[in-house]
Amino acid sequence: MAAALKTSRLSRRFRGDWVLDKVNLDCGPGSVTAVVGGAGSGKTVLMRLLAGLDRPTEGIVELAGTDVTRVPAWRRGFGVVQQGDQLFPQMTLRENVALPLRMRGVKRGQRTVMVEAALDMLQIGEDAATRPADASAEAAFRAMLARAAVFGPDVLLLDEPFGGESTLEPEAIIGLLRQMQSMLVATVVLATRHAVPALAWCDQVVVLRQGEVEQAGPTGELFYRPKNAFVAEVLGEVNRLAGVVATLEEDWVSVRLDCGPVVDAVRGGVGLEADKPCVVVLRPNTIAIASLPAREMGEGAIDARLLDAQFWGDCYRLRLLIGTGTELVVRRPAIGGLRGLVPGREASIAWQPHHAMAFRPEAEG
Repeated sequence: MAAALKTSRLSRRFRGDWVLDKVNLDCGPGSVTAVVGGAGSGKTVLMRLLAGLDRPTEGIVELAGTDVTRVPAWRRGFGVVQQGDQLFPQMTLRENVALPLRMRGVKRGQRTVMVEAALDMLQIGEDAATRPADASAEAAFRAMLARAAVFGPDVLLLDEPFGGESTLEPEAIIGLLRQMQSMLVATVVLATRHAVPALAWCDQVVVLRQGEVEQAGPTGELFYRPKNAFVAEVLGEVNRLAGVVATLEEDWVSVRLDCGPVVDAVRGGVGLEADKPCVVVLRPNTIAIASLPAREMGEGAIDARLLDAQFWGDCYRLRLLIGTGTELVVRRPAIGGLRGLVPGREASIAWQPHHAMAFRPEAEG
């Protein structure tokens, strides 16, 4: 049965520097938490502390209400896939998957049943007798997941599952992980710098920045109401438009962009002041575009020039110039085609004010 996993002020100091500082996690039973951040943000340090592979300088780790901070990794019983994990080359995939059970002293008959169930769950039965060097990268990746899941752990810790050598697309990896979690009924903590695929699966997101929690909360809350431009960009591609606050209201702000146009946006974060610099953050898929002059598109539309249009399969990624020369990216569904949009020609764009967020520049990071 899945168990709650919690940390309180979890910190780690290395060579005098805090590489993780007062991190609080609260992962409910059966939940999926994505820990997102770039290189050096502290993701791997946090995962090692959760797994028991390292001890914190301060703070505690709790499992189902019990302090396990000083419990060694092998006694915590977590399923762990570390960044850069490798299979033992002298063993077959089946033998690699069976290894955690052998280390736990599981009898041969029961071990065989559990291994075959794990191989079947990750769909690698046909490759089970193959050694890692002779197996495909995908089969080896599936075997690492099976090895972590074979003993039915209550908690799965996955460090950068999208960043390895697997040939699987991130969406396919999420499908595998979702299936594995549902069969195990496990609590999952997933650390990754690739936030977009993780958003499709996780219940909550924790954004790390230089060892500290920048923002944490339900997935939708962070995606649609990020604390600052840094969080917004971590969770997916955004346009950043520099400007100056023209008017300021309780929830809304009018911004004169440095490139000329005046736009409305949601007042995001803290510290915005009238006549002071700000940055407007806008996701590419929230912008409408048409092969018309702005005056014909409607109120709030901005004249633009299309630089290029890239076909990305499910969408077109369009690069445009607005005002005196600021570049902006728009994504539109590929099924609708370009509808008269031609690189080098004039176009117009518009967006709903609530899709744009204005932040103080110091919050960008």
